[in-house]
Amino acid sequence: MSVVIETTMGDLTVDLFISERPIACLNFLKLCKLKYYNFNLFHTVQQGFIAQTGDPSGAGDGGSSIWGVVEGPQKRFCEAEFLPKINHSSAGMLSLVSAGKNLVGSQFFLTLGENLTSLDGNHCVIGEVVEGHEVLRKLNDAIVDDSFRPYQDIRITHTVVLEDPFPNPRGLQAPSRSPSPSAERLINGRIAADEDIDDTDGMTAEELQEMLAEREAKARATILEIVGDLPDADMAPPENVLFVCKLNPVTTDDDLEIIFSSFGVLKGCEVIRDRKTGDSLQYAFVEFEEQKSCEAAYFKMDNVLIDDRRIHVDFSQSVSKVTWRGKGRGMVGDYGKLDFDNLRDNKDRRKPHIGRSRKEDHKEDKRTEDPRHRMSSAERRKAREQRHQEQSERDDRKNVRGRTRSREKQEQNRVRSRNWQNGSVREYSDRERNRNERSSRSRDTTHRRHSRSRDREERRRSRPRDQLERGRSRSRDRKERRGPRAREQNERRRSRSRDQTDKRPPQNRDRNESKRFNSPQDRRRIEDGGGSYRETFRNRKRSPERRQHSRDRESRRVDTHSSRNKSPEQKRKLSVEKSKKRTKKSKRAASSSSDSSESSSESESDSTSSDSSEDSSSSSSSSDERNKRKKSTKSKQKKSKSKSSHKPKKKHHRN
Repeated sequence: MSVVIETTMGDLTVDLFISERPIACLNFLKLCKLKYYNFNLFHTVQQGFIAQTGDPSGAGDGGSSIWGVVEGPQKRFCEAEFLPKINHSSAGMLSLVSAGKNLVGSQFFLTLGENLTSLDGNHCVIGEVVEGHEVLRKLNDAIVDDSFRPYQDIRITHTVVLEDPFPNPRGLQAPSRSPSPSAERLINGRIAADEDIDDTDGMTAEELQEMLAEREAKARATILEIVGDLPDADMAPPENVLFVCKLNPVTTDDDLEIIFSSFGVLKGCEVIRDRKTGDSLQYAFVEFEEQKSCEAAYFKMDNVLIDDRRIHVDFSQSVSKVTWRGKGRGMVGDYGKLDFDNLRDNKDRRKPHIGRSRKEDHKEDKRTEDPRHRMSSAERRKAREQRHQEQSERDDRKNVRGRTRSREKQEQNRVRSRNWQNGSVREYSDRERNRNERSSRSRDTTHRRHSRSRDREERRRSRPRDQLERGRSRSRDRKERRGPRAREQNERRRSRSRDQTDKRPPQNRDRNESKRFNSPQDRRRIEDGGGSYRETFRNRKRSPERRQHSRDRESRRVDTHSSRNKSPEQKRKLSVEKSKKRTKKSKRAASSSSDSSESSSESESDSTSSDSSEDSSSSSSSSDERNKRKKSTKSKQKKSKSKSSHKPKKKHHRN
C-alpha cells in the first residue's frame, strides 16, 4: 500500500510493509486518513542522518497513536512488531519512533544516510520512499541551528492514502476535506515556508554597495574556480604577504629584505625571475610574521623610490603556495587525496565530494533511480516481497544451523559424560590396586629394616669381651706411663720460675707488685683478707706443692704492700725474715722432692715390680740432677747478671 506525503519542499511517495508490519502500518494509515499529520513541522533535521516529524505541537515530545486519538490518552502508545527484522540500510526508510519496548505513537522519521546500524532494533521500519529522493536531498541540505532545528519551516501540508486494506477502528470518522491550519499547529514555527526573505531590509546605501561588491567578487571567484585558476571560490589569500611591483631589474632579494625588515620580522622575500634566463620579472612577494607589520609596510612603502624606480605595494591575492590540480580536478589534501572541502570551515556531517561536483552526484543518483521509476507499483511490491522472502530464508538457515550445532554439542557432551563415568570407574579400580601395592611394599621394607637392626644388635652383643678388656688395659698402661713424665716436667717448670723470680732485683719486684695492687678493689681485698677466696677456688684442682707455692706468692704481695707504709727498721726486720724463709723453703723443697720420689717408688712397686724398680731409679737420678743444677746456677748468678748467664743453662738442659 502507498501513501503520498506532500511537504513544502515537494512530494514523497512511500510504500508500506503491510505484510511484515500490519499493526504499525494500520496506525500510520489511519492517522494519515484523519489528516493528523497536516501542517506538522520537521523539528529535527540532522544532515546525513534523519529528518523527524509527526508531533502536532512541533516540540518533539508529543503525538499519539490512532487508538489514543479515538479512545483516549490512556492508549497513547501501541505495541508494534519487531520481527522479521528490517534494517535501516539505505536513505529514504520510514520508521516509527519507539518510546521503549516497541511502543510507538505518531512520530516518525525519514533516513538521510546509508547503513545506519545504530537505529536497527530500536525503531520500527514500516516503509520505504520510492519517489521523491530529490526532496530528501533538499531536506539534507537544510540550514539548521546547534539543536538541529531548521531556521526556515519545513512542514507536511497534506497526506493522501492511495489504498487502505484495513478496516477503520471503532469510533473513527474520516473528515470530508483537509482542515485549515490552527494556531496551535503554527505556534513553534520560525520563518514561514512561503515567506519572502528580504536581505536588504533596513540596510543603508553603503552597506548595500559592500554587499553588492562581495557578491561580484564571489561571482568572479566562482568563474575562476570553474576555469581552473582557483582551487576554491571561498578561498582567501594570506593577510601577511605583500605584493611589490614596478621594481628595477637590478633590485635583488637582499635589497628588499633590508628595506622591509625595518617594519618587522620577515619570513621570506622573493623576487620572481624567469625560469630560463634568470632575469627579474620586476615584481616580488614579501612575507611577514605578523599582520600588523604587513599593514604598516603597506601604508608607508607605496610609491617609494628604490633604485631610481617608484614601486607599488598592495596586499597579495596569490594562492600559488597551495598545492592543487587545476581545471576542476580538485585540491590535494593532507592524505594525498583530492578534496575540495579542506579549506572550508564546514561542520556538517556530509562526506566530501571527491573528484566531482554535486550536480554530477545528483545525475548519478537519478541514473540509479531510473530503473526504479520505470517499475510499476505491482512490480515494486513483488520485488519487495522477494527481498523479504530471501531475508527470511537466510534467517531460517541461520536458525537451522544453530539448532544442528546445539544438537551436535549435546551429543558430544553426552558421549563425554559416558566416557568420563567409565573412565572414572576404571581410574578408581586402578587407584585401589596401586594403594594395595604401595601398602604391601611399605610392609616389606619395614620388615627388612627391623631384621637388619636385629642382626646388628646381635653382632654387637656377640663381640668378644676380651677386646673391650684389652682396650681398657691399654688405656691404663698409657696413663701410668704418662704419670711420672708429667710430674717431672711440672717440677722442672716450677724450678725455672723460682730461679727467675730470685734473679729479679727487689726494686722491680716491688714495682710490679705495686702495679698489681694499685686499684682500690685490690687494696680492699688485701685489707679485708678477701684475696684468699681466689686461692681456694684455684687450688682445688692443684697439687699440694702448687698450692703452697701460690700461698707464698700471696704472702709476698701482702708483705710488699704493707712494707711501703712501714719504717726503715721494720723493713730491715722483714727482709731478714724473708731470707730465713727462703732458706727454709729451699730445704723443704729438697726434702719434699726426695719424699715424693720415695712415695712414688713405693706405690709403683706395689702395682708392678718391674716398673717400680725402673721408676725409682729414674726418680733418684732426676733428684740428683736437680740438686746439681741448682748449685751450678747459684754459682753462675754470683759471677754475672747479664743475659749470657742464661745460655749455659740451656746448654746444660740440652745435655
